[in-house]
Amino acid sequence: MSRASLAIAAAVAVLATTPAVAQDHAHGPAHAAGSVAAEAADAATVVDAFHAALKAGDTAAVLALLAPEVMIFEEGGAERSRDEYASHHLGSDAAFAAASEAVVARRSGWADGDVAWIASEGRTTGQFNGRAVDRLTTETMVLKRHADGWRIHHIHWSSRAPSQAH
Repeated sequence: MSRASLAIAAAVAVLATTPAVAQDHAHGPAHAAGSVAAEAADAATVVDAFHAALKAGDTAAVLALLAPEVMIFEEGGAERSRDEYASHHLGSDAAFAAASEAVVARRSGWADGDVAWIASEGRTTGQFNGRAVDRLTTETMVLKRHADGWRIHHIHWSSRAPSQAH
């Protein structure tokens, strides 16, 4: 078994032994309202594994869940591959995940064949780099089923202060 496959198996095994949880980019587990279609449940488990690995600082497991050509949009910026994400924001995202707590208020998901999307809404709070964090968050992940399981092909993260009107 490859190192990436071992990392994925370990992340999914941890989730399989815990109650069903949802997470957002702020990287903390919480129960969520909403509707994830049964055919998207395994894809949602991969989203959870991604966030669990990020919060734990297990960057190998994070990267194993991303397709090489993943496209990540965040706050108007873009990272266009797994390698670009690894060399730019992965470390700071893991540090933020470890320092903050997230509650997912709603999650929905759907799958059609080998493509799925998982959308989460929540709130992230905590302290990071000496500053208070309080953000309403949204996340959309698009996943594709590969021979060895679901991989994340696109992530779109967005957040705003709770006091801002939408």
